[in-house]
Amino acid sequence: MPLYMDRHDVSSTVTAENVAELHHQDLKIQHLYNCRGLTYWFDKKRSTAFCLVDAPDIQSIQEMHAKAHGEVPNQIIEVEASIVESFLGRIEDPEKSQNTELNIINDPAFRTIMVAAIEHFSLKDLVAKKTDTANNNYSKLLIEITNKYQGRLVKQKDSYFLLSFDSVTNAVLCALEIQRFFNENNKRNSPLNVKIGLSAGAPVNEKEGFFEDIIQMAERLSAIVKGQVAISSEVKDLYESENMNISLCKSQITSLSLNDEKFLNLLMDYIEKEWSNPALDAGHFSKCLGYSKSQLYRKMISITGKAPNNFIKQYRLNKALILLNKKNENISGIAYKTGFNSPAYFSKCFQETYGVLPSFYIKSYCL
Repeated sequence: MPLYMDRHDVSSTVTAENVAELHHQDLKIQHLYNCRGLTYWFDKKRSTAFCLVDAPDIQSIQEMHAKAHGEVPNQIIEVEASIVESFLGRIEDPEKSQNTELNIINDPAFRTIMVAAIEHFSLKDLVAKKTDTANNNYSKLLIEITNKYQGRLVKQKDSYFLLSFDSVTNAVLCALEIQRFFNENNKRNSPLNVKIGLSAGAPVNEKEGFFEDIIQMAERLSAIVKGQVAISSEVKDLYESENMNISLCKSQITSLSLNDEKFLNLLMDYIEKEWSNPALDAGHFSKCLGYSKSQLYRKMISITGKAPNNFIKQYRLNKALILLNKKNENISGIAYKTGFNSPAYFSKCFQETYGVLPSFYIKSYCL
């Protein structure tokens, strides 16, 4: 049967014992609806509860909850067991709670999500195959540091890492240790750098995916915001709350305000739709985002470290690099597909940014 997670927005007066009793009531009648309640999470601070249920369909879960206690979920999404376990650490009731009648579980599903990307300072070393060993060693060490801070590896693809932490403090300390390791090795002329984004939230929100908006924010922080480590406003507030209002060092971590986060999401939502349009420029950004050109320039320099037109060009070059690695199209096709007006200009921009011509990159690395 499919596996589902639902979200219940509960009253601030609801306790862990109340939620355990509701879970118990579900278990008593679940067989009538061909459902099997596996476990639940309760977040007293945010007044939310989440149930993990094997069920034939969403309607069966709604009917079971309605009959058992009347607390119908606010949202239900289909999930994969392995993904849930990777993010949340379990897919069944903890052993220590299984011998008690109510199975009281004080475990919020709220998690801090880290996206870490190992990147090359120059494609010259990548083309020359000089970074393979370093990349493998750094990847192993990144995972070792994550384990040290009780983080869980959710996904690794090439130099991309998606990680989950129960504790925001552990997530921040882990990011700082990874940053420190890379910086120390950079002093010894390492060809690799790391970019880290930290966001936090619940698994089921307005979007359909599991932790979808939280992962998206962590990815955008990692890829777009200037600095090696960038964190959301919520991660900053939670860290300082857990650590007696000790402020994070601004030279080590870039933290965004809520307004900056809104701007970043507006910016990225827009460019993800329009990046291949060759007419896209700072004027389009200004008009569609509702900022004057001078306001837009200051905002983008502050958050991304790049002026609007340079930001667009870099975004397109990143897309072009992905297409080159897929080996499905020639350079001219990729140039036009990524919004450049001519293959010659594309090659010039590519070399200025990455240190090699795209033709040389294809011949030396992609074949």
